[in-house]
Amino acid sequence: MSEHTEFRVRPVSLLTILILMVVFGAFYFFVRSYYRPASVSAVNAAAENLPKELEWRATADARRKALQEAREKEERTSAGYTWIDRNAGTVQLPIRRAMELTAAEYGAKK
Repeated sequence: MSEHTEFRVRPVSLLTILILMVVFGAFYFFVRSYYRPASVSAVNAAAENLPKELEWRATADARRKALQEAREKEERTSAGYTWIDRNAGTVQLPIRRAMELTAAEYGAKK
């Protein structure tokens, strides 16, 4: 074997690289020329242009109102007692009461 090996670039390799560059360049050109993102976003769009489930996103006031309603609903559900599964005897308690019962249960085990 010879100590020095020469690597010669074959014309097929150069042609392949050139073709790939042209394909990627054409793709880039078409994307830049013809791609247009949606013109109406869900934020600050007119409510009549949005689907029913996205109307709360239309304006800042609508988002504030939706947030307030969600907080009120969460407060009602977390502050009250309700049955989760009557057959299994599972109930939903206010978090403070649940912490008290858990502390009393684990305190009694010591």
